[in-house]
Amino acid sequence: MRLLLVEDNRDILANLADYLALKGYEVDCAQDGLTGLHLAATQHYDLIVLDVMLPGMDGFTLCQRLRDSERSHVPVIMLTARDTLDDRLQGFRTGADDYLTKPFALSELAARIAAVLKRTRGGGRRVLSVADLEYDLDTLAVVRAGQALHVGPIGLKLLEVLMQKSPGVVRREALESALWGDSPPDSDSLRSHIHTLRQQIDKPFGTPLLHTVHGVGYRLAEA
Repeated sequence: MRLLLVEDNRDILANLADYLALKGYEVDCAQDGLTGLHLAATQHYDLIVLDVMLPGMDGFTLCQRLRDSERSHVPVIMLTARDTLDDRLQGFRTGADDYLTKPFALSELAARIAAVLKRTRGGGRRVLSVADLEYDLDTLAVVRAGQALHVGPIGLKLLEVLMQKSPGVVRREALESALWGDSPPDSDSLRSHIHTLRQQIDKPFGTPLLHTVHGVGYRLAEA
């Protein structure tokens, strides 16, 4: 289970990240609203823990932006020192699934995360589908036309981003950011990984799904 923590207090952020990692979660962190929005828009997360008072973009605005985007399904728990009824209601109006007032016990946050995940996931499978290609985000199984495919970790990340955006075009820069953050390797690395993924998901089949949009990026679609 992968979590995104967006909190501008470095000490609180470190404590949350360390505690939740010990609970078995994979944790990414951001200290301002714009970075948090970028990560939420380009990565897959099972849940976002979001502080309200953030530099760059406050938590209410960030949550609303998520709810207006293709990531509208990602559950959000808001953290804030503002505990008035109006503040809590604003959090829920912008799309928060739960609202926790500071200070709080780490064990309570963990319990609320588990409860929200149980409620929002409902035990269902999370499967991305494009044409006859399916990618199960929980088991990491990739199947096309009933045939199981072996795709490596980088290929799986590419596949997740491309399938989530399908049939839209994903720019090279967005794919590089999803794979390597702000430190992409040389310019041929993405092309090499795309070539490998194409060999895995397209070569054995008659209809190509992975298309190059020259000068822009790539798209995953039937045509």
